[in-house]
Amino acid sequence: MSHAARVLVLDDDETIRVAVITALRADGFVAEAAPDGTDLSERLASFRPDLVIIDWMMPGPSGIRLLPTVRAAGDTAVIMLTARDEVDDRLRGFAEGADDYVVKPFTMAELVARSSAVLRRRGRLPQTVSVADLVVDPDAATAHRGGVSLELTATEFRLLQLLAESRGRTLSKAQILTQVWGYEDYDPNLVEVHLSALRRKMEQRGPRLIHTVRGMGYRLSEER
Repeated sequence: MSHAARVLVLDDDETIRVAVITALRADGFVAEAAPDGTDLSERLASFRPDLVIIDWMMPGPSGIRLLPTVRAAGDTAVIMLTARDEVDDRLRGFAEGADDYVVKPFTMAELVARSSAVLRRRGRLPQTVSVADLVVDPDAATAHRGGVSLELTATEFRLLQLLAESRGRTLSKAQILTQVWGYEDYDPNLVEVHLSALRRKMEQRGPRLIHTVRGMGYRLSEER
């Protein structure tokens, strides 16, 4: 990405902290992490993150209690990480100012994709995603290959947008169902049907970019 967005990760689980910042950095973000909210105001002032990813349950002030501190520091996006998946918990998080809510356990691909989506909505990332000769514009809901517009259905575009924002990473059918359709308990054949249609349209304009990773899922990448 042309603009290296800055992400601060707060989580008391070292394994999660390391995994998250590693995944974020691999996708081009500038990422730092801390085990709790100690000196959070000073950290926000010095690092100036575009996004803060906060674990709800931490020693000391909980993630939900730290949200006002983040909000007071400026126009910073917030994603809550938590095992609390009740609707009331989610509503409380949104009411306190969270932009998104990711329930544990989660995959790094999902978290990175959600981070990109939140930052793009706030204008903190480029408005287009490019892979080889493919250009996807989420705001305009358009996609081009070699400068030629792809005529996609709304579902095909959401699917392509997800794959483009997760470029280089393999997404499972369950991840795709959750992100594109909203639930993972739909028929997995939906993914195959829509991917096949999307592939046909894309490959009329150039080499294959959507690849099947046997037994794992699908990946959008340029492979020579």
